[in-house]
Amino acid sequence: MGKGKLAKFADMAGFPHVFEYPHSVMDNEEFEMKGKWKEQFFHNDNPIVLELGCGRGEYTVGLGKMFPDKNFIAVDIKGARMWSGAKDSFENGMKNIAFLRTNIEIIDRFFGENEVDEIWLTFSDPQMKKATKRLTSTYFMERYRRFLVSDGIVHLKTDSDFLFTYTKYMIEENHLPITLMTQDLYHDNQGLVDDILGIKTYYEQQWLDRGLNIKYIQFRLPSTGTLIEPDKEIELDSYRSYSRTKRSGLSHSK
Repeated sequence: MGKGKLAKFADMAGFPHVFEYPHSVMDNEEFEMKGKWKEQFFHNDNPIVLELGCGRGEYTVGLGKMFPDKNFIAVDIKGARMWSGAKDSFENGMKNIAFLRTNIEIIDRFFGENEVDEIWLTFSDPQMKKATKRLTSTYFMERYRRFLVSDGIVHLKTDSDFLFTYTKYMIEENHLPITLMTQDLYHDNQGLVDDILGIKTYYEQQWLDRGLNIKYIQFRLPSTGTLIEPDKEIELDSYRSYSRTKRSGLSHSK
């Protein structure tokens, strides 16, 4: 491990708005602030918004600057990657930002019922091999329901045709209300790009530089009803770092 990464880990450990609870830690203890983020950390009653798979945290920090009357929590397992957003928000004295380093598979261990109002999924790994690893799968939707208010908003912003198509099938199969959708955010004739959608992460800029369209879906997740995983084949993204020519089913097999 390079000295730069070690220094970032040291910074993260010292930031008062960073909480580090990877899976190995949570196997042995409960998160004491579950259901009490507003009371014990933010010290207000403002809505809580999560960004899951936040990368460097630019989206969370950008949203936090735009909406001082909301609380934002960025979640990822890569501590050195999150460091830049954590450092930026700390140096700017932002009191409505927190960072949580943990595995998203156990995200429901950190938030109580109805504690979260919105979820952002920004450029998530499409996980083309396994449905249960996709952050828009019914596997994760069931977890989100444990802490998201009923009909809470889920945002997906992605470069991936695969993940976008899969998410549309999941939404359609379960009759979830779509409030906004575009397959080409920056060239859509509906003028959808506003300040919120126009925040560009490091990874988004990379995809834009390669000439890829950015897709966006905003939908609501009711707290009741059985969720059904879509049984469809979807063409894989051809530009990913690994090469596959066949199509991917939505198998849950391990």
